[in-house]
Amino acid sequence: MNRKQLVEEVQLQMISGTITKKEIDEALVHAFDLIREVAHTEPVTLKGFGTFKVVTRATRAWRNPKTGETLAIPGKQAFVFKAAV
Repeated sequence: MNRKQLVEEVQLQMISGTITKKEIDEALVHAFDLIREVAHTEPVTLKGFGTFKVVTRATRAWRNPKTGETLAIPGKQAFVFKAAV
């Protein structure tokens, strides 16, 4: 399911139907922006849905198979999601 399909499904599930797809999309984008912002300081857990957090990936070595040259790929921060069980 992509974002557009999610917005359409939310609109279908709305009882009143007075909220437009654009308003639902804006609310969804704002909610995930807020989750991403908070997740930089602490994990965000939505019970029954999952956990969002930022992890630091370590520096790792990569070897070019054509030349055999080894390069270092720098570490980085990644935004990850783990679904609830």
